[in-house]
This record gives sequence, C-alpha cells and structure tokens, in this order.
Amino acid sequence: MAIVNGVQAKASAELGEQRERVTHWLTRYERGARAIDFLSVCAASLVAFVLRFSGAPETYPYVVLSAVLPFLWILALTASRAYEPRLFGVGWEEFRRILNAGFALTATVAIVAYATKTEVARGYVVVALPLTTTLDLMGRYWLRKRLHRRRWQGSCMRRVVAVGHRVAIGDLVRLLREKRYHGMDVVAVCLPEPLNGGERVVEGVPVRGDFSEIAQVVHAIGADSVAVLACPEMDGIALRRLAWQIEQDDVELVVAPALMDVTGPRISVRPVAGLPLLHVDHPELTGGRQLVKSLFDKIGALTALVLLAPLFAAIAVAVRVTSDGPALFRQTRIGKDGKEFTVLKFRTMVEDAEALKIGLAERNEHDGVLFKIKKDPRITPVGGWLRRYSLDELPQFINVLRGDMSMVGPRPPLAQEVSQYGDDVRRRLVVRPGLTGLWQVNGRSDLTWEESVRLDLRYVENWTLAMDLLILWKTWSAVVRGSGAY
Repeated sequence: MAIVNGVQAKASAELGEQRERVTHWLTRYERGARAIDFLSVCAASLVAFVLRFSGAPETYPYVVLSAVLPFLWILALTASRAYEPRLFGVGWEEFRRILNAGFALTATVAIVAYATKTEVARGYVVVALPLTTTLDLMGRYWLRKRLHRRRWQGSCMRRVVAVGHRVAIGDLVRLLREKRYHGMDVVAVCLPEPLNGGERVVEGVPVRGDFSEIAQVVHAIGADSVAVLACPEMDGIALRRLAWQIEQDDVELVVAPALMDVTGPRISVRPVAGLPLLHVDHPELTGGRQLVKSLFDKIGALTALVLLAPLFAAIAVAVRVTSDGPALFRQTRIGKDGKEFTVLKFRTMVEDAEALKIGLAERNEHDGVLFKIKKDPRITPVGGWLRRYSLDELPQFINVLRGDMSMVGPRPPLAQEVSQYGDDVRRRLVVRPGLTGLWQVNGRSDLTWEESVRLDLRYVENWTLAMDLLILWKTWSAVVRGSGAY
C-alpha cells in the first residue's frame, strides 16, 4: 500500500509541475506584453512631446499628460481584453484588439477635450496615439515570433487530448506537427468506442480511452486542453457534460465545428428557442468595405510606385544588360469573375522560356495543376535573385492601380490552371487576385496545391482590412527570408 501511495504521490507531483510550467510561460508572456505596451506608449509620448513642444514655454500640462498616458493606454488595452491568454501566439485577434484600443483612446481624448472645452494640441495627439499603436503592434509581433521560436524548440506547448474519429484526429496531429507555432501538442487520443484489440496509436499518439473516459484521461496525463473534432457522438449534451467534468482542473475545451475555414466576425451564436445556434453571415464581397479596400489598394499602389521608381529603373537596367529580351514580362492571367488581364512582372527567365517549358514537363516538382521546378534552367542569374526576394513582382503595383489586382488576395492563376479548377476552387475567383496573400506568408512555392487552395479560400471567406494589413506586414518577413521562392 505504501508503494502504491508513493507512486500516486509522484504522479500527482508530476502533473502539478506540468500545469505549473504552462501557468509560468503564460504569466511570463503576459508580463512581457504589458512591458512592451508600457514602453511603447512612453516612447511615443516622448517623441510627440519633443516634436511638438521642444523649446516651447507653458508645457507643464503636457508633461502631466505624457506621464498619465501610459496608464490610460494600459487601461484601454485591458478594457479591450488584449491580455486574454487564448489570444497569445496565434490569430489576428490580439492585434485587432490593440487597434481597437488605439481608436477608442483617441476618440475618448477627443470627446473629453470637446466636452470639457480643454485645449489639446492636435499635433501632440496625432503623433502620440498612432505612434503608440504602431510601436505596440511591432512589439507584440516581436514577442509572438519569440514565442514561436520557443515552440519550435518544444517549449511553451499545451498538452492536448484529441477527441474524435481516427481519420480526423490523424489530420489534426499532422497539421499541428507541421505548424508547431500553434503551441498544441497532442499527447493522447480518445476514440468513440473501446479499442477491443484495434490499433492503439494514431499517428504515433497513444489511444488512452473512449468518449466515456475523456475526463479521466485528461486528469491522468495532466492535459491542458481538450480538442473535440466534429463527430455525431459528441452532441450538445455530451459536450456540456464534458465541460462540467474538466472545469475543476481548469482545462481548456476547444471544439472544431463541421463548418471549416469560417472565422471571425462572420460567426456568432444566437439563442433560438433555448438552443444556441451558430449563425454564419455571408462574406462581404461587395459594398462599403470593398470600396474601402479598393481605395486602400489604389493609394498604396500609387505610393509604392512613386517611392520605388529608382529601384524599378535599376532592376530594369540589370535585366536588360544581363540577358536578351525586354525588361518586363507580360502574361495573361485570370482575375475576378474569370476575366482575363495582363499581369506585369520583371522578366526572370530567358526570352523563349514558354517554348522550353514543354521539354521540362517531366521535371515538374509541384503537385496539382501548378508547374514549378526549384532549379529551373530557364531562370537567369539576375532572375533567380529577383525571384528569391519577390522583386520581380513589383510591376504588379501597376496592375493594382489599374484595378486588375488587389494588394492582398488569392494568387493570380493562369488560364490553363483555371481550366482544371473544380467548382469549389472557382470560389477563389470571386475577389481580385493579390500581389501578396496568405499563400505568400505561409510557404510560397513550398506549399502543396491543396494547401494553397485552402489558404486562398480561407482568405475569400474571412477577409478584413485588418487581415490585409497583417498580411502586408508579414510579407516583409517572408520576402526578406526568401524561403519558398523559386
């Protein structure tokens, strides 16, 4: 009996240590986030004060405001719930809430100043609050990337029990192993029915029980999360009972709905006759938000063309000097609603590249309908460098200005690719193709055909202007690394 009690005590101590490690990294991440928030607003306040009031008399009120602003910013972030642990590490929501806090604090300062008839220097506010938001977004992004690096090393992970059918769980395990930055490590599996001599592992993860034993398995291995995949056995009543059973251990419950790749503001839960129903809005493909997106595209493209004009000239000269043929490559692509347009790129291949493609068909290294070769002999030395850093795509800003393309969107396909599309894949043609997109920041040419289609469809279904801004920001990192480009 003493030996049994000793084993149980040791197991209990190990579970306690595991949960303490999860709490520890969450606490450290939150402290880091708060420190970045505080330092960002302090730096922005100092810059705004120096730019607006350097050498000016009667600046005492703004000294006080600069001292108070950090605490107001932390309060605004707390009110917008930017410190929720479930936001740390993945998704757009953390950054969206910081943006909301910036807009809310700016509006509050303006309203209070108007209501109290207080004279507030507009130059100070215009610099301090937007700069605070920008610095904070950059700091939080750095903190997230630091967390991702630790997760690739195996730290800061959540121990997950996956519940569902064998095939669905296998897909989940493979996905989470490929995308370790999500921070979810599946350590046990629960299947609908007892094994009765069946295979006891799913993708190398042990099967520890059936649906009646989920709570016991969670407690036994010290799991932090339970991931329930779509299956008829786990209905509303079963999920409710499971939530009751694991709440005492403070274990997170996540449920994957049958409707995939639809997230964010399109989904809401509405009670109808006492039943919580998942309401899914249609994606906004027309209307005011699309008008704002078009305006953003044109302003961004025009600005880029003006600022990058010297770089355009230098690349054009380099292409012409190092190989025969024009500097620009023109090709027919398929745009919104299946309409053809001519895409512009800096030429990266020899002049007769299309004629040589037929002889290289057997060397195609890509699956699906795309044609890609990592060491394509048609690519010129300068072209390889341009492709690595996506500089060959800069002339597409002209396509954006014309209205053929958008700054962010699905990859612009060739006509021969579209001819092989199924009905589902044609969905990606309901929006303008993009100069960059989810495919650009998630692997580029290293993606399989199915992965690129899935990312394009996810963008079509869930796009927002905030998502566009984040994709543009992440594009710089993908381009600088040069990975997946050939």
